[in-house]
Amino acid sequence: MKAKADMNCVGKTFCAFVLLTVTEAMVPMDNIRVSNIAGSSIVLTCGNISRENLVAVIWKIRPRNGNHCTLAFRFDQKKTDRTTCNERMDWKSSPETDSALQIRQVTLTDEGCYSCETVNSDGTFNQTYTLIVLVPPEVTLTCDSKGTPVCKAAAGKPAAQISWDPNGNPKTELEKHPDGTVTVLSIYSPKETIITCFVSHLALNTSQSKECQSDMFPQYLTISAGLLGILFILALIFLCKLHRGRICYKSQIPETALTHNLQDSNEQQELEPYASYVQKENTIYNTVYEVTVREDLPPGLQSEK
Repeated sequence: MKAKADMNCVGKTFCAFVLLTVTEAMVPMDNIRVSNIAGSSIVLTCGNISRENLVAVIWKIRPRNGNHCTLAFRFDQKKTDRTTCNERMDWKSSPETDSALQIRQVTLTDEGCYSCETVNSDGTFNQTYTLIVLVPPEVTLTCDSKGTPVCKAAAGKPAAQISWDPNGNPKTELEKHPDGTVTVLSIYSPKETIITCFVSHLALNTSQSKECQSDMFPQYLTISAGLLGILFILALIFLCKLHRGRICYKSQIPETALTHNLQDSNEQQELEPYASYVQKENTIYNTVYEVTVREDLPPGLQSEK
């Protein structure tokens, strides 16, 4: 009985040792946070592991959005197993010589947890990564209708930081999008002519400069355009009236001449009887005068006449 009890004790001790060894072997390594710019490629390794007596390598991929998938290779069977993984995710090279995972053209949907499990004679080891995808914003610097500078960092992840030169008191607005990107809008307050917008982001550092006219310039331009328009209309009206006046003047000349001719003709007709009468009276007067003069002259002079 004593021997049997001793054997049970040894067996329990051995089982406890095995469980402790397996538990220690299954303890995962530190979770590593990695970031990558959208559109580029990234390579994840299984850590510093010995490839001697390696039985299997399994990549477990758990994206934040979408289905989980696995990519595995059995060394004893020289067999690859792939379940629902994106075609952009594959072994960097041959899994027999390199267990690293490569993700090509990273997108926001690739964000999540990537875990590599290696199994050998010593146990199972884990290496875990948390992938964060960076999206550089699209930066624009414009002037609104009032001449106020507006700097925009659109659809960036994480949100960009915007500053100005010269310093001012800008108004900042944030717009969050469903895909996790953020648009930052900064409106510059002081009235400066030439300003520079600085955009700081994990994926880029850039700056843009622009010259914005004062907010009074559009008003001056509008007023000037209105005055010019009024002057043009007045000039057009003046020229039109002047042109019509000349036409009317030319058209009235024949009527005036005709009126004068008619008046002269009527006056002549009215004076014709009077002129005939005067002419007759003058003839009679001349005859009487000649007779009277002859009678008064001496006889010698009368005969000469």
